[in-house]
Amino acid sequence: MDLRELYQDIIVDHNRSPRNFRVPEHYDRMADGFNPLCGDKLHVYLSVDDNRVTDVSFQGSGCAISVASASLMTEAVKGLTEQEARALFEDVHKALTGDEDAVDLERLGKLAAISGVRAFPSRVKCASLCWHTLTAALDQQDTAVSTE
Repeated sequence: MDLRELYQDIIVDHNRSPRNFRVPEHYDRMADGFNPLCGDKLHVYLSVDDNRVTDVSFQGSGCAISVASASLMTEAVKGLTEQEARALFEDVHKALTGDEDAVDLERLGKLAAISGVRAFPSRVKCASLCWHTLTAALDQQDTAVSTE
């Protein structure tokens, strides 16, 4: 299976059955994200204990790429330290924006599949919205994140 097929399969699966799509009962941090181009709106919720992301979830609406990327993100960052989550954001951002030589795609695991979105430049913001929103939540930023 080539990367493009894998990308499509993972996007479809995570859009149809998003993981961690919920408002948690308890959370320490939250951030909102908005992509005016596509209409994606996300809320990312974090529980952080002793510098470690113990729970992460999201709610909102968006295109298939936005929802799938958020679902994949929640699976990937749960259990990471804040520093590891930020480093993962940097790697994913490089993979999405075409600097894939600077990233070990194998190390990204399933997240490497969303790097296929770089073939569709207008959709990169859809895939990266949740990651920017995650960073805003880690920073406890009060203002909503916008891709514009």
